Amino acid sequence: MGDEVRIVEVGPRDGLQNEKTPVSVAARITFIEALLDAGLHTIEVGAFVSPKAIPQMVGSDEVLRRVGSRADGEFHVLVPNEKGYEAARAAGATVIAVFGSASEGFSRANINCSVAESIERFKPVIARARADGVKVRGYISCVLGCPYDGEVKPQAVVDVAKVLWDLGCYEVSLGDTIGVGTPKKARELVRAVAGYVPMASLAMHFHDTYGQALANLYAGLEEGARVIDSAAGGLGGCPYAPGATGNVATEDVVYMLEGLGVATGVDMARLVQATNEISRLIGRPPLSRVAAAWNAKKRAANRE
Repeated sequence: MGDEVRIVEVGPRDGLQNEKTPVSVAARITFIEALLDAGLHTIEVGAFVSPKAIPQMVGSDEVLRRVGSRADGEFHVLVPNEKGYEAARAAGATVIAVFGSASEGFSRANINCSVAESIERFKPVIARARADGVKVRGYISCVLGCPYDGEVKPQAVVDVAKVLWDLGCYEVSLGDTIGVGTPKKARELVRAVAGYVPMASLAMHFHDTYGQALANLYAGLEEGARVIDSAAGGLGGCPYAPGATGNVATEDVVYMLEGLGVATGVDMARLVQATNEISRLIGRPPLSRVAAAWNAKKRAANRE
């Protein structure tokens, strides 16, 4: 498996948005710059959403303006509606993300509308973005299970993915929001969606609640998927999915890919350093197994 795999770093947005400890705009900018310096070039940096709903994303406009001048990165921001789109464009956004769910229960709990209604909400956003030459990425939540509806059938995911693709999204990210997937189901899902959306335009966004994320990613890679969403230190979680843990850790993904012969271009020492600093700010150790091992090895070396 020596071909290229693209990592989309989602820690600064998806990873931080549910943290209870506030992270300042300045600290978020420093985090993003550290991730860039570590060799991660596609980064989700903020969300143009209601500050009451997601206070951690306040100041996303300033974050985007500050980091957007760097030529070594592609910066994504989440937008839920036309108001968010206008604010994102004013801040210089060139890539946006819209989000829907494969599950009716999750859609109603998360954004207070049905799946069909959520699609109607972001249709005009995608249309405006395409007219403006802005790339649009589509997220689908709960592709392998829902905290409210239980099992999610692959066809439900295919239906939403096909809509996103037909509307003009350049990439569709499949999110195992509560981390219940297993390799067989992940493989079957990727295969099913690839019947409608080109494999090269599919991303895997797996959480690690049951410790299956890397195995699920490997199954998807064997099917031909080549885009992985991950968060430094395993940051993340979901307020509407009780017990769900963070995204698969970028360090763990990089370690696996390098072991498979896939050159990631990521400097692990710098990545762990970035993870350690953001973990210090939010007051808890990283969930990444690789970061924990790296830190332990460094402590041992310092004692010698």
